[in-house]
Amino acid sequence: MKQSSGVSSCLPVSAKMSKAKKVLDEARETQNRELDLVDKSVSSFEELPGLFNMLNITRITLSHNKISIVPPGIANLSNLEILTLANNQIQELPVSLSSMPKLRILNVSINRISSLPRGFGAFPALEILDLSYNNLNEKNLPGNFFMIETLRALYLGDNDFEFLPPEVKNLKNLEILGLRDNDLLDIPREIGELTRLRELHIQNNRLTVLPPEVANLDLLGSKSVMKMEENPWVTPIMEQYLLGISHVLDYIKTDTYKVLYNRHMHAGRSGPPPPKVDKSKKASRNWA
Repeated sequence: MKQSSGVSSCLPVSAKMSKAKKVLDEARETQNRELDLVDKSVSSFEELPGLFNMLNITRITLSHNKISIVPPGIANLSNLEILTLANNQIQELPVSLSSMPKLRILNVSINRISSLPRGFGAFPALEILDLSYNNLNEKNLPGNFFMIETLRALYLGDNDFEFLPPEVKNLKNLEILGLRDNDLLDIPREIGELTRLRELHIQNNRLTVLPPEVANLDLLGSKSVMKMEENPWVTPIMEQYLLGISHVLDYIKTDTYKVLYNRHMHAGRSGPPPPKVDKSKKASRNWA
């Protein structure tokens, strides 16, 4: 009985491996440059034999699998432009990713990443980076993280940031900044230097004031978005928010608000900061 149950328990694994291998084999035969490996129960890149030799590949989608380790060898794929590893069990990323010459889109959202390797910000061509729903904060970002000058969209929502480093100003081409569902207490004044920013998502944090420089951004155009709900704003901001985003941006330009903001920042907050949201049950922390 034990022997037969052991054999049967192995069958599904080999079947799943052959399903992923079949996709690889077909891509080799047809010279397909895109690999769709979504929800194939892949738990290791070892289940994808020869993948790193398929140098013509430009797009790999490995979402909804069980991958925990991304090997450095992935950087061999010198023509890869889009890599999607969303919804896996990845705990860390290899620094070699940032040396990939053509990588434009990297999506590693919904994983278990709690730090990024030194040198991670050296990407030569990256335009979209999605790190949302992980366990990152401002203390575990590499020193060159905000030096990805080609970046147009940065998604950091559903992490543990309390502060956004002022170096964010270096992302001169940034158009979308996603910071929702963190623990943010402040936004740096330097955010006003992101002149191309058209979307700012700061909802569901612990923010009470906005730097006046936010009013310098073009967040009221027909294609612009500013989301700021579910924060414990000071009363004047909340009153303007109930009238609309344009009222908030007009208000934070005023001398009256600048006095309030400076007093708030220099004198510190009266009493403890707003409480953090309990994130202990996040899927990214469920190690079972």
